Amino acid sequence: MIRNLWNDLEGTFFPESALDHMPEARLREVQLQRLKAVVALTYEKVPLFRERMDAKGVKPGDVRTLADVRLLPFSTKADLRDTYPYGLFAVPMSEVVRLHASSGTTGKPIVVGYTAQDMEVWKQVIMRTLYAAGFSRSDIVQNMFGYGLFTGGLGLHGGLEGIGATVIPISGGNTERQIMVMKDFGVTAVCCTPSYFIHLIEMAQKMGIDFRKDLKVQRGVFGAEPWTDQMRQYIEGATGIKAYDIYGLSEIIGPGVGAECHCQDGLHIFEDHFLVEIVDPQTLEPLPDGQEGELVFTTLSKQAMPAIRYRTRDLTSIDTRSCACGRTVRRIRRISHRSDDMFIIRGVNVFPSQIETALLKTEATLPHYQIVLTRKSGLDRMEVRVEVSGEMLQDTVGAMDALQKRFGHSIAQITGLTAEVTLVQPGSIPRSEGKAKRLFDKRNEG
Repeated sequence: MIRNLWNDLEGTFFPESALDHMPEARLREVQLQRLKAVVALTYEKVPLFRERMDAKGVKPGDVRTLADVRLLPFSTKADLRDTYPYGLFAVPMSEVVRLHASSGTTGKPIVVGYTAQDMEVWKQVIMRTLYAAGFSRSDIVQNMFGYGLFTGGLGLHGGLEGIGATVIPISGGNTERQIMVMKDFGVTAVCCTPSYFIHLIEMAQKMGIDFRKDLKVQRGVFGAEPWTDQMRQYIEGATGIKAYDIYGLSEIIGPGVGAECHCQDGLHIFEDHFLVEIVDPQTLEPLPDGQEGELVFTTLSKQAMPAIRYRTRDLTSIDTRSCACGRTVRRIRRISHRSDDMFIIRGVNVFPSQIETALLKTEATLPHYQIVLTRKSGLDRMEVRVEVSGEMLQDTVGAMDALQKRFGHSIAQITGLTAEVTLVQPGSIPRSEGKAKRLFDKRNEG
């Protein structure tokens, strides 16, 4: 059934895709047809899901409206680890043409699979992502997302080729070479994590390369980690490019779940393939549009490994306002934090993104920082280590003290907490070729 529904819509993809502008009534009709089909498929083919549905007394036929998705059980990343490697697959391995996996640094990796049709869907949603950000076949694109088991590099690659752009599959690392290629190859667009691109900005400065004068880069899509509007402002101010947020996760498909348009006012979700919900992260009850909660997805066309009510741990809200770009697919607000990134100190819930926002309000800081939590005499302490420019470090002791107080005051305004601020030399905080590590919780160490 899913294959037939996909075929019914084939041929409608083109720049500024018609699917992004589908009338709402037609979109909801497609979603419901696909939801019924994917629930039936998963119930029949995935034992874990069937057991959970039976335990709730729910059968596929009970799903008659989109609201009935609330009858279905949730799934989490732990389910993928517990059924490693193929326990959630809904097709035989003979139909799986691609496997991807997480790094598995905290245990067994999560494994995701794709059929040939899944790969076609993935390419098409990436194409829609790129069109939304103004990419075209005339672009020369440096793809610095990691290639290999990570979904980022190869995921973007397929869509880039789909729109006819020239792709440089350089992956991450070797930063001086990245800058050389960017200049010599006439790169006009980039794909990478925002934290790595900031490292590239620094390297270019050290090499005497001016983004505006010496490079042709005009736009970039950035994702794979939460980043704030302040980080975007830094990137755009330092380089003159337009920086677009993209959203995805391996458990759903990889990159290509949502994307910003030229309005840069929230991420459009490709709702013909992904049914979105916002739930209270504590009670798991659905929340009304506009209220912040945990983002939950059900895949509507995934064959190899369908996801039913998958809890992302990302915190956001649905924005139902019409977008000036004309797209009818709904938006979610930019994701700046995850529920599992939150730490509690002195009874207060804090997200690293709040610290980032506080620091980047001050022009003296560089967008590199670490949060170190320790415990002394039974009391929790928060130290924020912040890189500042070399010129600032040469200032008088009084000026440095004033800067520390400014940082501390800004952090207190946003979090309500007092932090010990330490100013450190430029380059002293380790750089990452992928996702930046900001939080170091040492409270339980000896």
